[in-house]
Amino acid sequence: MSEQNRSDIYPGLAVAVILKKDQRTGTKTTGVVKDLLTNSSFHPHGIKVRLEDGQVGRVAEILD
Repeated sequence: MSEQNRSDIYPGLAVAVILKKDQRTGTKTTGVVKDLLTNSSFHPHGIKVRLEDGQVGRVAEILD
């Protein structure tokens, strides 16, 4: 599974994301995917998602 392929990410999946404000430091935030925001099937920096708590970031790691 890859955090760069949209087909590997789905609602309910536990992931670690990098929020926009944390891009410089690379700090990861964990959560559960609510919505997929990237429409393309692949993105080199990770698929952008909205977590169940409302935060938006790119998937850096799949935890499930």
